[in-house]
Amino acid sequence: MAADAEVGPARAPLSRDRVLRAAVRIADDGGLGALTMRRLAEDLGAEAMSLYYHVANKDEVLDGIADAVGREINEVVEFLDVPSAGPQWKHAVRRRILAAREVLLRHPWAPAVFETRASMSPEILRYHDRLLGLMRDGGFSYDHCHHALHALGSRALGFSHELFNPSGGAAAAADDDALAGLAERLPNLAGMLAHISHDDPDSTLGWCDDQEEFEFGLDLLLDGLDRLRERSSS
Repeated sequence: MAADAEVGPARAPLSRDRVLRAAVRIADDGGLGALTMRRLAEDLGAEAMSLYYHVANKDEVLDGIADAVGREINEVVEFLDVPSAGPQWKHAVRRRILAAREVLLRHPWAPAVFETRASMSPEILRYHDRLLGLMRDGGFSYDHCHHALHALGSRALGFSHELFNPSGGAAAAADDDALAGLAERLPNLAGMLAHISHDDPDSTLGWCDDQEEFEFGLDLLLDGLDRLRERSSS
């Protein structure tokens, strides 16, 4: 038998694209905490130093996977064929945002990466440009588009960024005993926590960001923006 017949299948050459696809896979499987340069090299069957020919450092990896998720979002939303003229803009924007959210639910680590980037990736900029185009189709001025993007904030991309995350605090330990202790000092918070529950960990992109809460907030914003459009057009 020839010596080279015993060699296993050849690996694809290392490239920036292959490095970033591996990084996305690691983050999907184990979260951002699992994504290290050493783990990335092991996954690719390469020496850690060889990665630096394709990505300068961990920060560049994060920039790259943010752009990769943005590209995936754009590939999905470009298949949407929804009328956006006049009052139809609201349905078109809603469909676009919820489609983006479906991509993020496959990559629940992505919002944390978006929030830490110094600038928007080219793909995320492209996403927002098309979103603004739908608003313009609806009759929004550029000034109103600017206000709308500020009002939507992270919801434009399909997730809601909460100001506070009470992990390990009252909301995280809201059992009967904890609520009883809260009721005397914080009766309104205790009443709300006793009434609500967020028990949908598979579709959450942050504290208090389940599908119901996300769509509730999104619809309030879109309804308000549509009333603004109607007032402006009249």
